[in-house]
Amino acid sequence: MAAATYLYLPYDCWETVIRFIINNDDENNNRHSMISLSAVSKQFLAITDRFTGRFRFLLPLRQNRTQPLLHRLYRKFSILTSLNLSRYSGYDLDDLLCQISRFPTLKITSLNLSYQPTVPENGLRAISQNNTILTSLTCSHIYDINATHLFFIAECFPLLEELDLSHVGMFMHTMVDETESYVLGVQALSLALFKLRKVNLSYFPINNQSLFHLFNNCKLLQEVNIFGCRELTNAGIASALRERPKLTSLLLSISLHHDEFTASHLIDSLVSLKSLTCLGLSALNISDELLYTIARKRLPLTRLVLKYCSGRYYNGLFYLLSMCHKSFQHLDLEDNRFLNDQHVVELSSFLGDLVSVNLSNCSKITESALFALARKCPLLGEITMENIRGSVANYESPAYIGVHPQLKSLYLGKNSWLSDANIIMFASIFPNLEVLDFNSCNNISKGYQRSREDYSSKKFKHVWN
Repeated sequence: MAAATYLYLPYDCWETVIRFIINNDDENNNRHSMISLSAVSKQFLAITDRFTGRFRFLLPLRQNRTQPLLHRLYRKFSILTSLNLSRYSGYDLDDLLCQISRFPTLKITSLNLSYQPTVPENGLRAISQNNTILTSLTCSHIYDINATHLFFIAECFPLLEELDLSHVGMFMHTMVDETESYVLGVQALSLALFKLRKVNLSYFPINNQSLFHLFNNCKLLQEVNIFGCRELTNAGIASALRERPKLTSLLLSISLHHDEFTASHLIDSLVSLKSLTCLGLSALNISDELLYTIARKRLPLTRLVLKYCSGRYYNGLFYLLSMCHKSFQHLDLEDNRFLNDQHVVELSSFLGDLVSVNLSNCSKITESALFALARKCPLLGEITMENIRGSVANYESPAYIGVHPQLKSLYLGKNSWLSDANIIMFASIFPNLEVLDFNSCNNISKGYQRSREDYSSKKFKHVWN
């Protein structure tokens, strides 16, 4: 009788209970609470949907035991729109997709099939025949993918707006012999996917000809990731960029055996992207002149990524940030070999709107750079400084460092100089930390575990060691 009374409490009563749980939970656990509550029943799903609509749309399926429960899951989540089968290693994937395709009201718009042995063609064909609204497909880290799969995707999913084929080139040992096939495959994709807005081809065997087809044929293309594409050259990228001047995001790197990233035709093509808000360059030889030119053109950049880049380009970086100091929100300078604490102090003066920064593997910076950023960047919520030099010198006085409640996430993994005292200090000067990551910091003693209650009073939500 008690169980029956529990099940049939009025809707308003359950809404009050769930609202109380959500309002009294911390922000990070809030997401997990919403997902857990929404899985209890359709009634709870409807209630949690009033607080947020996005959690109900994603269902990850990774375990073998999922298949026998598939129909029950469908009845509970009949309005599902996003399906994550990344790393799924249980029941036959083709057959699973075929079963999912038979659910009459299920309308999947986003499908993730990453980390699979190959592309499940039979299952995807069934999905395409019964679900014509798929707009996002992720096939990242597929072990065995070939040009035939590209033709298949072009045939089955012409309405795709987002396509991720990243990190598959490392497995393609026949790439040289089948270059022409891949060129034709990418051309078929570019002709069929007339709505494509976002594509990730990092570490995919794309060459200059394929890239030109993609940029020339996909008229709506806005975001492109071509990190680690070894066959691309300066001239090939420049030619492609001229075909798509309205790009908003570009992430690229080219093989180091090609010319340095200083060719005037490539720089001219890059700075012609008047709508570019995100620019990422990886493993390139950067010059001051490139950054001077970008600064003079006043591109509306809000995110700048210069990861693993060689060259001494501090003057150009200083000029760029000083000219665009009201726009940058995200800055990634990972593995910069010349950047030091004084440089960070100088650059931070132009980063008043900065939200996140990554200075990992910058071998000349210490925790002083961390404190400078916290002082100068009032909106900075996330700092990543893994594997930096650190310092054994005495800290600046806490009064000078101040208290900085804006910082929510601090990633300090692989810093052997960190000690318990450092962590205690961070807790005091960053009182609103939600994530503190000190993974692989060997000098953090076991005594820290005994002090965890002290840190929990600071409301840390995740602490890794």
